[in-house]
Amino acid sequence: MYNYENNLFIRHLGIEPWILTYEKMNNFTDQRNISTLDEIWMVEHTPVFTQGRTSEKKDILYINNKIPLFNSNRGGKITYHAPGQQLMYVLINLKKRNISIRILVSILEQTVINVLFYIGIKANRLLSNYNPGVYINNKKIASIGLKISKGCSLHGIAINVDMDLLPFSYINPCGLHQLKMTQIRDLVPNIKISIVKNLIINEFIKLLNKYSKI
Repeated sequence: MYNYENNLFIRHLGIEPWILTYEKMNNFTDQRNISTLDEIWMVEHTPVFTQGRTSEKKDILYINNKIPLFNSNRGGKITYHAPGQQLMYVLINLKKRNISIRILVSILEQTVINVLFYIGIKANRLLSNYNPGVYINNKKIASIGLKISKGCSLHGIAINVDMDLLPFSYINPCGLHQLKMTQIRDLVPNIKISIVKNLIINEFIKLLNKYSKI
């Protein structure tokens, strides 16, 4: 789907293995140039643990051989992906849009906060001991991991909607000891991930348009 107002493509990838999306995302960034349009990729992953560039062995509490573990070039530490978690990968030319990485992180956080507020959930950032993401009563509902290459962003944000949260207990999510995870379903039982996905796309584009200077 092409969004004319913001000059970007929105791709709906369905459910696919993380490693496949990871390889496609890196290839896209390696091959892009100044005229390449920005893209948003909406995807869910089959169960997987991924480690960021600052991951530590101590953050793996229990080895589950049924769930693969991969290293990633994104920032941050270890996390878990599975169906029922909505990922939005943002392949954005920050230099061309004249926005900083800090602004992009803020846009991603505010996107989720606004969407949750719209469906009746009050969420916030962590103001003390800053760790990117969105929280509800100190439980994390959305995690952010990014990489910047050639002035362009890779990776993005993962929002827990309606998934099995148990594997998060096998790790220190985001490297935070005893961090509890939550999801939208626990607060809005009848939520559909398709609704959340559309709200997130629309809100992100609105905020991106607000802060971009092109």
